[in-house]
Amino acid sequence: MNQDNNKKSRLLVTREGVSYVLPFIVVTCCFALWGFANDITNPMVKAFSKIFRMSVTDGTLVQVAFYGGYFCMALPAALFIRRYSFKAGIVMGLALYAVGVLLFIPAKTMGDFAPFLLAYFILTCGLSFLETTANPFILLMGDRETATRRLNFAQSFNPIGSLAGMFVAMNFIQARLSPLDTAQRAVLDDAQFEALKQSDLGVLVQPYVMLSVVILLLLLVLLLVRIPKVRQASTGRHAPLWPAARRLWANKSYRNGVVAQFFYVGAQITCWTFIIQYGTRVFMAEGMSEQAAEVLSQQYNIVAMVTFCLMRFVNIYLMKYVKPGRLMALFAALALLLLCGVIFVGGRVGMCCLVGVSACMSLMFPTIYGIALGSVHTDTELGSAGLIMAILGGSLLPAVQAMIIDSDLDFMPAVNASFVVPVVCFLVVMAYGLRHARS
Repeated sequence: MNQDNNKKSRLLVTREGVSYVLPFIVVTCCFALWGFANDITNPMVKAFSKIFRMSVTDGTLVQVAFYGGYFCMALPAALFIRRYSFKAGIVMGLALYAVGVLLFIPAKTMGDFAPFLLAYFILTCGLSFLETTANPFILLMGDRETATRRLNFAQSFNPIGSLAGMFVAMNFIQARLSPLDTAQRAVLDDAQFEALKQSDLGVLVQPYVMLSVVILLLLLVLLLVRIPKVRQASTGRHAPLWPAARRLWANKSYRNGVVAQFFYVGAQITCWTFIIQYGTRVFMAEGMSEQAAEVLSQQYNIVAMVTFCLMRFVNIYLMKYVKPGRLMALFAALALLLLCGVIFVGGRVGMCCLVGVSACMSLMFPTIYGIALGSVHTDTELGSAGLIMAILGGSLLPAVQAMIIDSDLDFMPAVNASFVVPVVCFLVVMAYGLRHARS
C-alpha cells in the first residue's frame, strides 16, 4: 500500500524530492485556457460564414489561421525555451494570447474578415508557445514511467476549458446573433448588410474582451509564482539544430507519432467543427429554423465535450491495467464504427454516434504525445515542437471536409459523406496505437 501511495505521489507533484504542486496547478490552468480558445473558435466557422455571407469553405479560413499559428510558432517556441526556460515560454505564450484576443477590438472596427484572421493567428502563436512548453514540462514533473498518465491527467482539465468555450459560444454568441438565416442575409442591400454585420460582430467580440482579462490575471499570477527548474532532456541550448533534427527524424516511434498527431488533430477538429453543419441539416429536416437548429447542434456538441472530459478520467484509471497504445487502438476502432453510423445512418442516431466519437478521442492527443516524446531521450524541446507543429492537421483537414460539404453529391448528403475525412484519420491513429500496443 505504501508503495502504491508513493507511486501516486510521483505521478503528479514530485521529482527528485522537489514539490511541483503549485507549478502543476498554474500550468494546468493554461491547459484549460487553450481548451477554451479551441472550442469557442470551432462554432465561429459557421458564425463568420453567416456574418460575412461566405461559403463553408471560406469560413474554414478561421481554422487555417488558428492552427496555422500553432504550426508557424512551434519551432521558434522550442528555440526560445531552449535558450531561456519553461517559465519564460509560458509567460511569452500568455502575452501573445492576450495580444491576439485584444486585436479583436480593432478587427471589429474595421469590419473585415482578414483582421480577424490575423488576430486568430497571433492568438494561436501564443497557444503554440503554451503547448510547446506545458506538455513536456508536465512530462518532466515526475517519474518517466508515469509520464503518459500524468500528461493525461493534466490534459483532463483541457476539456473543462473547452466546455466553458462551448457554453460561451452557444449562449453569448450564437444565441445573440441576428436570427436572419443565410438565405435572408443574402437578399439584404449593402446598408442593411453593413448594419447587421456590425451588430453581429459586436456580439462576437464581447466574450473575447472578457477572456483577455482572465489571461492577463493568470499572467500576473505566473510572474509571482516561483517555478523550480527541471532537468531537461536536451543536448544543450547552443547545440546545433540540424543534428538534432536528424536524430528526431531517425527515431521511427517519434516520426510516426508526429504523423499520427497530425491526423488525430485533424479528426478532432473536423468532428467538433462540422457537428454544427451536420446537426443543422438534421434538425432543419425536422422543421426547425436555421438558428434553432444551430443552437441545438451546439448543445449536442457540449454533450460530446462532457463525454470527452469524463472519459479522460476513466482512461487514466484504465491505463493502470491496459497499455496506453493498446487502449488507444481499441478506441480508434470504436470511433471508426461510430463514424459508419454518422455517414450511413444519419439523423439523430448519427448525431449520437458523433457524440460517441468524442468519448473515443479523449485519450488520443496526450497518449500519442507521451509515447512519441517518451522515445526521445535528448532534444526534448525540439521534439515537443514537432508534435505541436503536427497540429497543422487541424488547419488543413477541415478545409478538405468543407470542400466535400460544399459539393453536390447524388448518392448521399454531402455533409454525411464528408466524415470520410476523420475515418482516414482514425485509421492512422489505430495503426500507431497497434505499433505501440506493448509499450
